[in-house]
Amino acid sequence: PFHFISLMRFLQNKQEFDQLLSSSRGQLVVIDFTASWCGPCQSIAPVFEQLSNEFSHVTFVKVDVDANRETAASCQIKAMPTFQFYKDGHMIHSLTGANPSALREAVIKFQGDK
Repeated sequence: PFHFISLMRFLQNKQEFDQLLSSSRGQLVVIDFTASWCGPCQSIAPVFEQLSNEFSHVTFVKVDVDANRETAASCQIKAMPTFQFYKDGHMIHSLTGANPSALREAVIKFQGDK
């Protein structure tokens, strides 16, 4: 049987989050706030991974809300999954819930130039 192995980067702490945002000027960063016990989070994980392969000029990362509570708290995460879109260090869009089409549409809308 095929086992899905994710190569997706997890931000381990608030410092990694801050460094990523400050180093990705002009580039779209999409952050998936997720939890291992969250069913909808697991169901949309392959979609998030597929988007990261398809839109290689966009940075896709994850934050485990239990392992990285400081970042989840500072980003005011109330439900999972929440997807936050950042550009030039500022959040420009947020999407809550496992909605593949809305996630794809937001990536297309905010991706900028390739």
